[in-house]
Amino acid sequence: MINFDYARATDVADAVRRIAADPKAKFIAGGTNLIDLMKGDVERPSRLIDITRLPLKTVEETTEGRIRIGALVPNSDLAYHPLIEQRYPMLASAILAGASAQLRNMASTGGNLLQRTRCCYFYDIATPCNKREPGSGCSAIAGINRMHAILGASEACIATHPSDMNVALAALEAKVLVSGPAGERAIAFSDFHRLPGDTPDRDTNLEPNEIVTAVELPPRGFATNYTYLKIRDRLSYAFALVSIAVGLELEGSTISEARLALGSVAHKPWRDKAVESALRGQVADQDTFALAADLMLRDARAHEHNAFKIELARRGIVRALTQAARGTPQSQSDKRVA
Repeated sequence: MINFDYARATDVADAVRRIAADPKAKFIAGGTNLIDLMKGDVERPSRLIDITRLPLKTVEETTEGRIRIGALVPNSDLAYHPLIEQRYPMLASAILAGASAQLRNMASTGGNLLQRTRCCYFYDIATPCNKREPGSGCSAIAGINRMHAILGASEACIATHPSDMNVALAALEAKVLVSGPAGERAIAFSDFHRLPGDTPDRDTNLEPNEIVTAVELPPRGFATNYTYLKIRDRLSYAFALVSIAVGLELEGSTISEARLALGSVAHKPWRDKAVESALRGQVADQDTFALAADLMLRDARAHEHNAFKIELARRGIVRALTQAARGTPQSQSDKRVA
């Protein structure tokens, strides 16, 4: 691992000043992703700016009925927080589907937003990777691409976003609150992460001199008819092949509101508002769900080793919509698909 300087930020304004003064610096909180990348020589920051003592560790309700989650709230604390368990159980379920208990104890909300792909070529500095070294090429396109994207990819990158938490946040229409030299701003979750295009080295629309301070959830949490379904090679401590977050509101057997997001199929959590619109007003049955799955995957494109993910995603969407409609969400203690 490279040599680096270390500094501790005293408040948010100090953190912003420090990152603006050193473009090669990185913020560190839990470090569950960054330290691994540094050990592998993938990330080479000149300085680590410790933000663990900033006052960003609370979960609180706003006067508008929203829930504001500080960027430094650990994943475990968030999953078991009463407000999240009661009003946003889809988010709690997604967090508990990810990583291990030890990692969830360390990983922060903001860090989870910013975690980088687990593409093996990104981690292997002996191979070309446009995400790691722009213009060098994408080894995954002609390589082993079983885990890679089937939606939204480009000729420059077919990596996928690895988070579970972020798939639920996409379905919930969260906002990301950030602070920088120009002040504070809110970014709609759908605009926070980027598709690769010809700049796959940029994962998000966060500016280099900005810091994530909080995530804000809307009042509606889909607390009754929801699920988070994660399909993976093994039932414990594995990244998803496909994951699905669903939130429904029902009037009898008719869908009045629908949210659907996919994980591990694209460079960002994948949401399609046209699919959600098509679900509204329809009967919550297998025919409706099958049509929604086909629409969600209409632009899916397979590579040599991941064609199976399209059918896996199709069946997963139908199963997840069925779980949500029945009010029988996927258990994260017994991870066998219900």
